[in-house]
Amino acid sequence: PGSPLAGTPWLAVADADRRPGQRDATIRAAAPVDEATALEAAAALWHEADVVTWSNGRISARRVTRLGSIELSSAPLAHPDPAELDAAVADALRRDGLGVLRWTPSATALRARLAFLHRAIGAPWPDVSDDALLDRAADWLDGSDPRRLDLTQAIRRLLPWPEAARLDELAPERLTVPSGSTVALDYGADQPVLAVRLQEVFGWTATPRLADGRVPVLLHLLSPARRPAAVTADLASFWATGYAAVRADLRGRYPKHAWPEDPLSAAPSRGPARRPR
Repeated sequence: PGSPLAGTPWLAVADADRRPGQRDATIRAAAPVDEATALEAAAALWHEADVVTWSNGRISARRVTRLGSIELSSAPLAHPDPAELDAAVADALRRDGLGVLRWTPSATALRARLAFLHRAIGAPWPDVSDDALLDRAADWLDGSDPRRLDLTQAIRRLLPWPEAARLDELAPERLTVPSGSTVALDYGADQPVLAVRLQEVFGWTATPRLADGRVPVLLHLLSPARRPAAVTADLASFWATGYAAVRADLRGRYPKHAWPEDPLSAAPSRGPARRPR
């Protein structure tokens, strides 16, 4: 305090005292110097670089001129290099997580289907875990502005070719059940789940299997109130040993609905299959 050098724009510092771990230092001896002299004395430290960052959904791109770590000037950069943008987004994702992106239901569902195929089949179906996506950020970001990034299309860039043509065969979005309904599959768990009304699968003798037959679907067989009445990955066993008890329970709770003794010969129904009067 009180030093005549306080507020001087440039100083040639002869002695400074900074303790380890501290950012600031106390200058013990210095002399005023002008910018031109500083630029001449430290010409080797002059450099210009583009600085691109992404934070809170906003891109900041500047062309910065520095002398060492001293910023001399900065100007907005209208069109940053796509590679620099990818790197900035990847850094932000490593710092803040993939959740900062706008994951639509479509993008989330596609990622879950690919994760299932990677678990069930392996290569060439890609690993789409957080760590794997961060490692391959440049492959799926592809220089896109993250504010307008279509994550569904971005994740599709990771699909292996020509195997990608079999995605809907190996891990379909929906399955057609005996009633004729097409029901969405849920790939959020380790085993794909098909939640469907029990009366819609009468006559279905075998559990559907995905990934070239490797993995059976886990069926959540629903009551008329759309609550799970049974969960099975083996329909044949359920019809043989489990259906009778489920039928007895549902007949008591939903007496106006039809609950045939032989579900394999009964006609499936999309709506309430009521017993005839």
